[in-house]
Amino acid sequence: MKILVAGASGATGQRLVAQLLERGQQVVAVVRSTNSLPEALRNDENISVVQASLLDLSDAELIQLVNGCSAVASCLGHNLSFKGIYGHPRRLVTDAARRLCMAIKANQPQTPVKYVLMNTVGNSNRDLDEPLSLGERIVIGILRLALPPQADNEQAADYLRTVIGQNDTIVEWCAVRPDNLVNEDLVTDYTVHPSPTRSGIFNPGKTSRINVGHFMAELITDDVIWERWKGKMPVIYNKTSA
Repeated sequence: MKILVAGASGATGQRLVAQLLERGQQVVAVVRSTNSLPEALRNDENISVVQASLLDLSDAELIQLVNGCSAVASCLGHNLSFKGIYGHPRRLVTDAARRLCMAIKANQPQTPVKYVLMNTVGNSNRDLDEPLSLGERIVIGILRLALPPQADNEQAADYLRTVIGQNDTIVEWCAVRPDNLVNEDLVTDYTVHPSPTRSGIFNPGKTSRINVGHFMAELITDDVIWERWKGKMPVIYNKTSA
């Protein structure tokens, strides 16, 4: 299986790439700098590294990039710096989802291609009744206005929900929502839920990046797990915080 990973050099992207390579998958890793990938990943025989800023690629280049891919995973996010949060591109995650899905469709693959998006528990699944308290609504509203990445993550998931939808014959999707990302060295037990089981604002849990990478890899390579979660926005917690 050939899988494109956007944001492969990020903290979570690296862990997803490692999980896919452990499973013997062929990975096309899109990175801004090849040096940002650990040497052990760069030297794996099953990885092809593309040095580029994804949104700087032309439509034709993106079409070629996703050609033959069974899945596309986006671990793109905004750097936690003033420039990363308030600079451009402000719609990095959304524009990448839109352009990558359009590129997939342009190739007219014979079987559906999976699009797996790393999102956030701070974004509600509007297809479900996920109640929010007044306090949570106020805080999220402030975040949406003050922090462009919040709106970007919401719009990316909304693109998949409303434009790609549930019945597209070419692109199938899943938006993974971790809570309060932390670094751990090993995969641990984790739980996956259709909706949050705790307040991401006032009672956040924890999700290790390596567990996110593991779950995204499982979605991509295990058809039973994919059928369970496609078209949905699963929330993932480390088991001790669920």
